Amino acid sequence: MYKQLALCLPLVFGSQISFADWVDNSVQAAEAHTIKLRQHIHQHPELGNMEFKTSELVQKELKSYGIEVRKGYAKTGVIGVLKGAKPGPVMALRADMDALPIKETAPVPFASKQKAIYQGQETYVMHACGHDAHTAMLLGAAKVLAENRDKIAGTVVFVFQPAEEGGADIDNFTQGDQIGSRKMIADGALNNPKPEVIFGMHVMAGMPSGNIFYKDGAILNSADHLRIQVNGSQVHGSMPWAGIDPIYASAQMITNIQSLVSRKADLTKGMGVVSIGSIQGGTTGNVIPDQVNMVGTIRSNSEDVRQGILTDLPKMVEHNAAANDVKVKVEIAPYAPVTTNDKTLTELMRPTLASVHGEDKLHLLDNNASASEDFAYYGQLMPSLFVFVGATPADQDMSKAAPNHNPMFIVDDTTLKTGVESHVRFIMDYPKVAEQVQASWKKRNASTK
Repeated sequence: MYKQLALCLPLVFGSQISFADWVDNSVQAAEAHTIKLRQHIHQHPELGNMEFKTSELVQKELKSYGIEVRKGYAKTGVIGVLKGAKPGPVMALRADMDALPIKETAPVPFASKQKAIYQGQETYVMHACGHDAHTAMLLGAAKVLAENRDKIAGTVVFVFQPAEEGGADIDNFTQGDQIGSRKMIADGALNNPKPEVIFGMHVMAGMPSGNIFYKDGAILNSADHLRIQVNGSQVHGSMPWAGIDPIYASAQMITNIQSLVSRKADLTKGMGVVSIGSIQGGTTGNVIPDQVNMVGTIRSNSEDVRQGILTDLPKMVEHNAAANDVKVKVEIAPYAPVTTNDKTLTELMRPTLASVHGEDKLHLLDNNASASEDFAYYGQLMPSLFVFVGATPADQDMSKAAPNHNPMFIVDDTTLKTGVESHVRFIMDYPKVAEQVQASWKKRNASTK
């Protein structure tokens, strides 16, 4: 049914204005408002789980476009529902809204000077990862689509998600399932109507604005949080035989867990990284302490490699502890699985991506990005496509661009138009390929059960 409807669309548009011109004109008309929204959100950033003002702004904007607004998801999450004039699939577009505990030094007139409480401590707050742009781009797309609902085949679900970077007010290690995409899903944000596909994007520094980057399969690594507590017996540093040294044992653990990747993981299936980013123990040089605490991260672009590390790491650490007579507590908390782009969806939507700014502005990535995203949880429920949008002015030296999560991070205004147009084209083009995508998804899932 969707395919037959899609074949009729060019005839309808052709009698008035070409599809390409309609999209370009509509996005262009919304550009100034989108930029204004982005600058306001950037100047008033809010930490994860605390996006109250941002949530209110999103709700106000959606209502002004005539879009149905629903709230009560993941504390500050917002859902917008727009029913098109024609029958078709339910499609979701997602943006994250939260900022980071970083003091901004970027030389822009709308730089953040905001402070907030993060994990009990006052800190400066900045949109250093572009979530202000994500929110503004999705609002811009919502405006364009709402003004042209007569052209939409299906229903659009706009997903404005909090706390992708983690919550400012909770223990993200033990309560990670109470924030972000997992909480949106648990709270039923995608239940009524239930999307059959979801699209997302992320702005990236060091990539030229106006350019889109994609690949099928793994696009972002998984991420799991790691905590290790090693308990020994405190003693004078001059006589270690009289106590039990947790620092020595911890050093062995740090070294040995690297073999999980170099010797245990099947690297023909993907990569893996285990990094200890913090180790704390002792207060002075002549006392062997009774406790050492380590915090780290586990990353992979393969679920097979990831699961192998998650299974083997606790056993290795416990055996190491036994060999050194220390007691050990190992805790692993998931942040996100591998973000995986559906192969069929990616292939069939490639022409859509190319239509935004042309083939020369569309780039196939050789490898996935090393960062992680909780967008991955949506992709476990339905076919998903996640792309990167260049955020650095095209005439700038990409190697000198301040990266994401840097206090000098900047998003070029022209990036917003790329994001808005991509969202709009996702919605307008997906109905043409919906049946193929869903058939492939169902076949693949049936074969894995």
